[in-house]
Amino acid sequence: MASETGQIPPLPALRAFQAAARHGRFKDAARDLGLTESAISHQIRRLEELLRVSLFERNGPRVRLTQRGSRYYEAIDPALGQIAEATRALMGSTAHSRVALTLPPSLASLWLIPNLAALQAAHPEIDLQLITTTRVCDLKREQIDLAIRHGGGAWPDVESVFLLAETAMPVCQPGYLSDEAAAEPALALGRGRLIVNGYYPEEWTEWAAARGLPRPSLDGALRLEAQDQVLAAAERGLGLAMGRSPMVEANLRAGSLVAPFGLPHPSGAGLYLCWARDATPSAATRRVARWLQSLAKVPAD
Repeated sequence: MASETGQIPPLPALRAFQAAARHGRFKDAARDLGLTESAISHQIRRLEELLRVSLFERNGPRVRLTQRGSRYYEAIDPALGQIAEATRALMGSTAHSRVALTLPPSLASLWLIPNLAALQAAHPEIDLQLITTTRVCDLKREQIDLAIRHGGGAWPDVESVFLLAETAMPVCQPGYLSDEAAAEPALALGRGRLIVNGYYPEEWTEWAAARGLPRPSLDGALRLEAQDQVLAAAERGLGLAMGRSPMVEANLRAGSLVAPFGLPHPSGAGLYLCWARDATPSAATRRVARWLQSLAKVPAD
């Protein structure tokens, strides 16, 4: 056995263990490695039998490292990373470089993905892996190179640079509001149906308060869970939505949505480009970061 003879456990089992420890779920580890969830489970069980220790505590779909499993992960993770880095260096410029980027799903679908062809044209050697989630990922543990986060710019163990100011404004289908209602926001908020983004449940109250308007009633509001859903509903004339830049900009340019009350206002938050504080970004990661800053029209350092 490995614990008695000093043999190295099979690499597939080690990679499955590393991915499961990084993601905290066998399902996500399977997607990362291009395997089935049952294959990940089999490899983990094989490794636990080989080492004669329990590596994970199971709790439904989520798994958590045991104390011994955590020590083992901390020991082998750098070694597997060094193997990957040495392989990339040996293969040289002919190898594709993987860069993992996590960002909110709506930002990916409405802003980044429509522009990805430009990145591929500029850097065909880079394989950009998108991890779309509203969860704040542990960049070091999950081995994610870059993140675009929404907030004030300060997170533990993370370096960040400003990427985009977020602005917010009510939007709707052209003709949804009468000219009279469009000229009187308080009237419009009372007459039109409001669409509420579950990620920003107080957005209408905050917008009205910032403009000295009465608190709008959310009785009968259409409640959705993401900006892309909110904008799609507004495009179909289902109500007034709060459009947030940069996600709403393409809709406004195309004319599928209009801003009946005029120019947008700062939301008080922004989008920041982040990476793990003690990480040394690879050359490919730096190229992606510069491209994102260029896309956001922010000068790169």
